Parts: sequence; C-alpha cells; structure tokens
Amino acid sequence: MQATNANLSADASAHQQLLADEGEYLTFRLGSEEYGIDILRVQEIRSYEPPTRIANSPPFIKGVVNLRGVIVPIVDLRIKLGCETVEYTTFTVVIVLNVHGRVIGAVVDSVSDVIRLTSGDIKPSPELNTAIDMSFITGIGSIKSGDTERMLILVDIASMMSSAEMGLIDTVR
Repeated sequence: MQATNANLSADASAHQQLLADEGEYLTFRLGSEEYGIDILRVQEIRSYEPPTRIANSPPFIKGVVNLRGVIVPIVDLRIKLGCETVEYTTFTVVIVLNVHGRVIGAVVDSVSDVIRLTSGDIKPSPELNTAIDMSFITGIGSIKSGDTERMLILVDIASMMSSAEMGLIDTVR
C-alpha cells in the first residue's frame, strides 16, 4: 500500500511539473484552434518562404532556411498535429524559436497576440485515453474578453520539438 501511495504521489508531482506556468504567451492559430507558447522561447516571427527541402525527411519537416548565417530547420506544426487543411497564405508565418540553445522554425496559420495568463486562468489539460500524444500540452488557458470566453491550448514547445519522431533536438542538454 505504501508503494502505491508513493507512486501516486510521484505521478501527481510529475503532473504538477507539467502544468503551464503563469506568464506571457504568444498565441497562434493552427486550423480553427488557438494555441499558446511561452513568449520567452520566441526569437522572432517571419513571413513564410519556401525552405530548401531535405531528402528523406518526414512530411512535417519542410526543410531548412538560412537565417543570417544560421541553418534553421522548419517544422510545419499543422502537419505535425494533423490539421485537416494546410494552406500557405499571406497570413502563414514562421515562429523562430530558441529551444535548448537550438534555433527552429515553426510554421503556423497565423499569429494573434501576446497575452498574460495568471495561474487562475490556466486549467490542467484533460486526460484522454487515446493514441494521441498529448504530453506536450501543458494546460488550457481561459481568456475572457467582455462577455466572451475562448480557450487556448498551452504547448510546451521544447517538449514537442524534442520528441523522438522530430529528431531535431537532443533532449539531454
């Protein structure tokens, strides 16, 4: 019984560490959903330009671009997360991120704004018993504007970019 309680306590502690922290988030759209990432991970936002394709790379890795002498891999988050449509429009942008000391570009449909969330605005992400990997979703932000309320999916972009299938970032750093 003590081992079970210790395991439950360890699981709860690990879950608490995954929860999003209060702070500022850059909001962006992927399809009809709105997401948020820690603003401190964002280096810059650029308009989308077709990258140089890398042979044998997964479909969500669009290729690489040269950003002021730095070769930056470009990941299309819409493809990575299985959005129904992927269109490159004038609103399509690349969020240039600094993750574990590496620069990576993330293609999104559009960038909205920067918002500040308090701990009261952030709820734990739901636990779903599906084959979908939700380990990089750290919480759900609730944004109230007048009488309307919208939900914001908070993403641990470092965890997402470090996943084994991405192969972009060494998780040991």
